[in-house]
Amino acid sequence: MKQKEGVIKPKTKRAKRFLDNRAPKLTENVKNAMIMKGGNTSMTVTQALKDIYALKKPSAVLYKKKNITRPFEDSTSLEFFSKKTDSSLFLFGSHNKKRPNNLIFGRLFDFHVLDMIELGIEKYNSLNEIKNSKCPEGTKPMLVFAGEAFDHDDDHKRLKSLLTDFFRGPVVPSVRLAGLEHVLHFTALEGKIYMRSYRSLLKKSGCRTPRIELEEIGPSFDFVLRRTHLASDDLYKTAHRQPKALKPKKKKNISHDTFGTKFGRLHMQKQDLAKLQTRKMKGLRKRRGPGAAAEGATSPKTAKVEVV
Repeated sequence: MKQKEGVIKPKTKRAKRFLDNRAPKLTENVKNAMIMKGGNTSMTVTQALKDIYALKKPSAVLYKKKNITRPFEDSTSLEFFSKKTDSSLFLFGSHNKKRPNNLIFGRLFDFHVLDMIELGIEKYNSLNEIKNSKCPEGTKPMLVFAGEAFDHDDDHKRLKSLLTDFFRGPVVPSVRLAGLEHVLHFTALEGKIYMRSYRSLLKKSGCRTPRIELEEIGPSFDFVLRRTHLASDDLYKTAHRQPKALKPKKKKNISHDTFGTKFGRLHMQKQDLAKLQTRKMKGLRKRRGPGAAAEGATSPKTAKVEVV
């Protein structure tokens, strides 16, 4: 590839396919995540990064070498690696005396850090410690958030958005019932965030709808919220802007309820109910009154005769 006046021109077909894949699109590619560890790490952080990588595969890149950087002080190395791997999400693990067993979740916009949140691991159970059958690689998880803090606190609101972006996986038009087998549950309670991973089991219930049971498969974390670096409201709004071509066009007189059911409204001219044609029945015929019936019985029928 050669660069001329700021525009990169490919020389081969392979380079052209590479640039087309990196070019902006109406429907963007699946968000990749880069998972890396800092200069000082512990066994807990190293194993936690591997377990989260196992949940995120295949849309993740795991760096095994140490990267001596501090994201909250200098994020240039993160931006460099994100441009190199075309990743918009990152997870950075570190360990020191002041902040032991540290994980930093973050995301980037236009290859610049948008926001990142630091979480400390207080309790951790790995995938290997929980001896249950696991979900297949690449299974799209169901995300559940419990706790009032996710709805009222600004830091927890942004953390909810960040975790949703990190674990939601590819956008699909439909999902079969048997594919809904992985559940990630996040609970905010008393200043801590509890992360649990479950596998949903479909049991016989005696009817068409199966009975659902949850089986913990790991990993499980007890997090505590530490430092945050949040984007401004204007930048956050710009990052969520959608192109006009993707915005659904409004259709008149059509609405949807919370369950996705479509409703239509019809406009008709005013109808005169007096002229409405109904079904004729013998029971609905008009009958003469009792006085008219008695008079007809006493008075004989007379015929009109023309007198000459």
